[in-house]
Amino acid sequence: MSFDLPRNIILPVDAVDVRLDPGPHPFARDNERAIAENWQREIEANPALFDGTVVLLSALAYRDRRLVGRCHAVNYSTFMLWRKRRENSGAEHAYAHAMLVAGDNALVAIRMGPHTVNAGRVYFAAGSFEPIDFRDGLVDVDFNMMREVGEETGIDLSGAQRGHRYYALSSPSGTVIFRHYRVAEPADEIARRISAFVATEAEPEIEGPVIIRHASDLPEGLMGYMKLLIEWHFAGSGQDPSGAPSFR
Repeated sequence: MSFDLPRNIILPVDAVDVRLDPGPHPFARDNERAIAENWQREIEANPALFDGTVVLLSALAYRDRRLVGRCHAVNYSTFMLWRKRRENSGAEHAYAHAMLVAGDNALVAIRMGPHTVNAGRVYFAAGSFEPIDFRDGLVDVDFNMMREVGEETGIDLSGAQRGHRYYALSSPSGTVIFRHYRVAEPADEIARRISAFVATEAEPEIEGPVIIRHASDLPEGLMGYMKLLIEWHFAGSGQDPSGAPSFR
């Protein structure tokens, strides 16, 4: 199976069947020394980094509106070396975005904090899949989305309306799986709540909220793939005949 899916287009996804393989990822197994040496350089440059556990894919395919794949738990230090050696590595990265839609149809993203790997970059609150995000070996995408949004912004999405399906945007640098999540409050109120939460954190992951009100409202520091997601949202994609995002 390896990596077999269309690149650089937004794909509708009815199910995500990505399973956690208990064995080591070949990239981690074959690069132990290089991983350790690179990690030493990384923490010298940024002592705030933590060598936790994330997952890397060893296979991913798009079949009949399904994402089917296999991944392995790796140390964050492995992920950091992989970022530098992606080409022909036999590994890829997938992550999930809850596309937070306010009651006034604005999008609410975040800007990452200065001590993080993506300092100053703007995207929807998110983080890599971790072993905690799997149920009986199968990834629970919505659990990951809600967990990351809660940890970074303090916003509880358990009562939000979910879009009726996932979508995915894949490139050799990574695959983002995303879904609309709508809350009733206007964007300004959501941003106020996020800012208040960040102010209570000793070491917040994010600098603060970023409101995006239309397709050309592209903030400085925006991650490259985000432009396509923003244009997709404001073009009415994933919406019902009334012109509003389709939720269930």
